[in-house]
Amino acid sequence: MNDDGFIRIAPSVLDADFGRLAEQIAAVEAAGADLLHLDVMDGHFVPNLSLGVPVVASIARHTRLFLDTHLMIVDPGKYARAFVDAGAGSITFHIETAPRPADLISQIRKLGVKVGVSLNPGTPVEDVLEIVEQVDIVLVMSVWPGFGGQQFIADSLKKLELLAGRMSDEQWLEVDGGVTVQTAPLAVAAGADTLVVGSAIFGSPDPAEAVRRLRRAALSAWSGTGPQP
Repeated sequence: MNDDGFIRIAPSVLDADFGRLAEQIAAVEAAGADLLHLDVMDGHFVPNLSLGVPVVASIARHTRLFLDTHLMIVDPGKYARAFVDAGAGSITFHIETAPRPADLISQIRKLGVKVGVSLNPGTPVEDVLEIVEQVDIVLVMSVWPGFGGQQFIADSLKKLELLAGRMSDEQWLEVDGGVTVQTAPLAVAAGADTLVVGSAIFGSPDPAEAVRRLRRAALSAWSGTGPQP
């Protein structure tokens, strides 16, 4: 985690009400969300389909928030430029889809955006250690990707601790999946500085208040006061 205790809250649009998407994005932005997390799924790498390039472009027109774009697809290099042109501020690929990750990192970086790498719960953290210094973001999946509302996998904390010791303050250590007011302090204590949160925000009757509660809970790990719902 950053030395100043700054925590980024990244609402995951996957769990938003797409019939009220602009309204809900505006609400979490006003509540102090730091960025939006956009999950792109192809139905092959993960067993689900989600938003594509036109939706990202539409979101970009309705928010000033940074668009943290997570490509859960089998060929991220093929589509990276299209998402950047649509407004993505970062492109995160899965290490499981990249036989030559250094080449993919170079390709994405040339597009002028932040580059991230993600790993699934079943992937050893050692699989990303050789490229940690080459990326801006490491995203630890604390659930199996594809669907929201899953329970946080506790073994993810060990990965966060190991990665936090290898990363600089300028890099982002993200955690995604099952992040709530109960699990956020655990993730932050393990070293995460960016919390991707879906159902705990957009499944709440008041997404804006959910953002504020999550930030209070996350910062409790820094201050040592314990969770504060």
